[in-house]
Amino acid sequence: MNYSRDKIITIAFYNVENLFDTIDDPLTNDDSFTPSGKRKWTRKRYFKKLQKISYVISQIGKNISNEAPVLVGLVEVENRKVLNDLIHQKKLFDYGYRYIHFDSKDERGIDTALLYRDQFFDPVDSKRFHFDFLDKESGEKDHTRDVLLVSGFLNGELVHIIVNHWPSRREGEEVTRHKRVKAAQVVQKVINEIRVEDSQAKIIIMGDFNDNPSSESIQEYLVSEDFHNPMLSLHTKGLGSLTFKKEWFLFDQIIVSKNLLGDEARHKFTGAKIFNKRWLQTHKGKYKGSPFRTYIGPWYKGGFSDHFPVYVNFLKKE
Repeated sequence: MNYSRDKIITIAFYNVENLFDTIDDPLTNDDSFTPSGKRKWTRKRYFKKLQKISYVISQIGKNISNEAPVLVGLVEVENRKVLNDLIHQKKLFDYGYRYIHFDSKDERGIDTALLYRDQFFDPVDSKRFHFDFLDKESGEKDHTRDVLLVSGFLNGELVHIIVNHWPSRREGEEVTRHKRVKAAQVVQKVINEIRVEDSQAKIIIMGDFNDNPSSESIQEYLVSEDFHNPMLSLHTKGLGSLTFKKEWFLFDQIIVSKNLLGDEARHKFTGAKIFNKRWLQTHKGKYKGSPFRTYIGPWYKGGFSDHFPVYVNFLKKE
């Protein structure tokens, strides 16, 4: 069904791959991303990345909506400085983006955040939810990124946005699976907390889950009967937002509560897509078709990110 472009709004999520400034933070493991570090992360490279990421965000959903995304969940951002520098880029400045961010305990210093356009969204509350793991070998706490909850009025309707960046599979999928299951359980607690106040709350869950829509953590622990995961159908078609050893994975997802699906909803879900434009892809070599990333290992490539953004559209009713 075709809808008028001025009635469609876009909500997006993007893992922006190590958006660090060039300043060494003595409290985090960011030494590689400094001018003298092994990645030789200079101001020129930093601002080139900001320009690229800002252009990507400005274009998401433009195939169906007149507007740039009204909300954008971000992960792998270092701090408020990088967010401030991002929203002041030429491609984004006129859209009036603001941001919500908390510093997490992640050892690399990368956090979750939410960009919003105050013309469309009025935040009324935001909070973070910590969770840690006990390292089985050392017995020490292993810190990860916070779950970010932002509640606010989207065109006058109260919605709750939950932004996630779950623990990676770096040590192996099976070995780390329990961490993502725990992350899903934390998100369920967040949802329960919301629903104590409003049993009919409109909720949008987004993030880099480091698991596919078909994974145990998503299907069995996160997506209850009250939620719809539109990314599952994209996954079953073999589509993905990142590659590893030439295999596609759809770790980046946006999940919506089912009360956003019906005709009576003020914001009616109309579809989900992966923003995988050709200009975001690597054009040749063994990585052809994969996201054109900033680095491959230690080698600077000058691309965007190792993930494609994902987005959902809603029909806005008066």
